[in-house]
Amino acid sequence: MALRGRGLVAAMCIGQVGNLLPHVALPSVLAQYLMPAWGLSAAQGGLMASSYAFGYMLAVPFLATLTDRVDARKVLIAGSALSGLATIGLGLFATGMYSAMVWWALAGIGFCGAYMPGLKALSDRLTGGDISRSVTLYTASFSFGVGISFLVSQLAAEAYGWRWAFILTGLGPVVMLGVAAMLEGKAPAPVEGKLLDFRPVFGNRPALGYIFGYGVHCFELYGLRTWLVAFWTFVVAHHGGQAPVSALVVSVVVSVVALPASIFGNELAIRFGRHRAITLVMAISSVTALAIGLAAGSSPLLLLALLAVYSVSVPADSGALTSGMTMSAAPAAKGATMALHSTVGFGLSAAGSWAMGAAIDAAGGPGVAGAWTAGFALLCAVGLLGPLSLWWSRRAS
Repeated sequence: MALRGRGLVAAMCIGQVGNLLPHVALPSVLAQYLMPAWGLSAAQGGLMASSYAFGYMLAVPFLATLTDRVDARKVLIAGSALSGLATIGLGLFATGMYSAMVWWALAGIGFCGAYMPGLKALSDRLTGGDISRSVTLYTASFSFGVGISFLVSQLAAEAYGWRWAFILTGLGPVVMLGVAAMLEGKAPAPVEGKLLDFRPVFGNRPALGYIFGYGVHCFELYGLRTWLVAFWTFVVAHHGGQAPVSALVVSVVVSVVALPASIFGNELAIRFGRHRAITLVMAISSVTALAIGLAAGSSPLLLLALLAVYSVSVPADSGALTSGMTMSAAPAAKGATMALHSTVGFGLSAAGSWAMGAAIDAAGGPGVAGAWTAGFALLCAVGLLGPLSLWWSRRAS
């Protein structure tokens, strides 16, 4: 039976949580397991983690624009299968940094075929109601899936070893395969032009503002996600193991809180104006990042309070940015617009994972409070570019 209406939106959100189960498996085991086992620096660890987003970035111009020409459901099925198999392959066969990067990049390519094509498959089948809210629910479920990924990955590594963190989470995409099997087929509208023709997107300045803003958001978000477990591990060690909660609890809560934060951010955008709401959220996020860095060696309770604010402010602009891009896209170039959105976003995600690791190394390494000051200051500086991109698009249009 084909899925429709609210059942369609709910099923796609559940399927996306399954697809996200592998998403932060590598960052979850990076500092405690992989870096010591393979003798990696923070920059090398960040580079290894970034290969997922790099693989995504390389594949998305082709796979997302392909959904303007074939049913996005077909791309979603292939991408989900590759994501799961590559994650399991890393757990079974990786023996060092370079082999892990190959498998993790393949997993990123698979997720590329699952995330935005999933959004396209959903939006193509929405026949009424509030598209903005449906898109935001889909993007907000991303954060819930990341939280579950942190939880399952760390519990599996603690119980059975780091390889099982990848083997078990690699089974998650089976959920989306089941959902995709229930989607009704839908032929795409005829499209003129070449497959990788982004000229209509570059001519759409309102959409570009959201795309560039999303890139800034992703740099900050993936810098945080890649190094959150390592940061809290430092906090616990710095205070002789007396921190009130573990890195596992912090990583899961920070990720899961992002779901209502993203929904709330989009509601603010609907009520008060999209540019105004996103600009405010990004400014709060940047200031909070700097405050965390400056307080890196301070009380765990203070850091928990700051992380609570950060866990809301970082993702609060995600749904508003993505729904803004979707509504600004020309109908015949929706897949290409989503492709550029993801290319910029995940390209800067890869940069964020590596650049924060490089900043940590340059300032003394993960065991030094000043290194975390440098890392979070970098997130603050890049985050301030987001409001500039929105200002530019408004001025240009």
